[in-house]
Amino acid sequence: MKKYSYIIIDDDVESILGTKTIAKGFSELTFLASATNYQSGLDLVLEHKPAIVFLEIDPEDLSSKLSLEFINELHRFLSILPKIIITTRKKELAFESIQYGVFDYFLKPVQPIDFIKAILKVKKKFSETNSEIRSENSTSALPFVQTPQFIEKPLIICIKSYGDYRYINSNDICYFQADNNSTDIFLNSGDMITAFKTLKHFEAILSHPFVRIHNSYIINKNYISRIHNGNSVCYIKNSSKKIPFSKTYKSNVDLIIADFSIGNYLEV
Repeated sequence: MKKYSYIIIDDDVESILGTKTIAKGFSELTFLASATNYQSGLDLVLEHKPAIVFLEIDPEDLSSKLSLEFINELHRFLSILPKIIITTRKKELAFESIQYGVFDYFLKPVQPIDFIKAILKVKKKFSETNSEIRSENSTSALPFVQTPQFIEKPLIICIKSYGDYRYINSNDICYFQADNNSTDIFLNSGDMITAFKTLKHFEAILSHPFVRIHNSYIINKNYISRIHNGNSVCYIKNSSKKIPFSKTYKSNVDLIIADFSIGNYLEV
């Protein structure tokens, strides 16, 4: 019988025990560890590389910093992510979770039937993956056989306003700027479009290369030409615009700097 290792990340210790207790009833699952905050959870996942992660995204203790942003961070370090299963009390967060590609979504209190369905889905997914690998290995042994190349399409953002649908290629967005309960979107063409959603809304649904660096700004990392730590500003390519970053989000700026240094990079 194939075993699936798992880690629980939740700021509520009782919830951790509840999830672990139900999981003990399934011989397919192997408990590795648990964590009550963002950083400890990240360290555990990177160290153990579990098959499944049970993740709380709406913590009672805000200092735990648990959120969907945890999944973005995993993408920075892992080419293949574990199966992320959200465990939370809020049904309203399901749609946002889907945007992050989570494997499943459990409403607390978690029920045994949730585990039964999830394990069946995990088994099916791993079976399909193994079949694809075997098929690829078989195909690679044949001469002159070309396998189709699947290219991920860029994200298209639709801004709706009174029957007007404005479609934006996310690759063309330089940065987002908060404006009370709306958000101004600045494009590389110099155009600006207003969306009647908060900056927090965009932070929740967008992932790399979009990074929150200030209470009022989300920036596209690919349009940064310069970062000045002394003045706490980022410069935008082909523009005189300078975007400030705050101490609250300084760690995100440090991650941007680290990302630039990975790959084909020369520092003089």
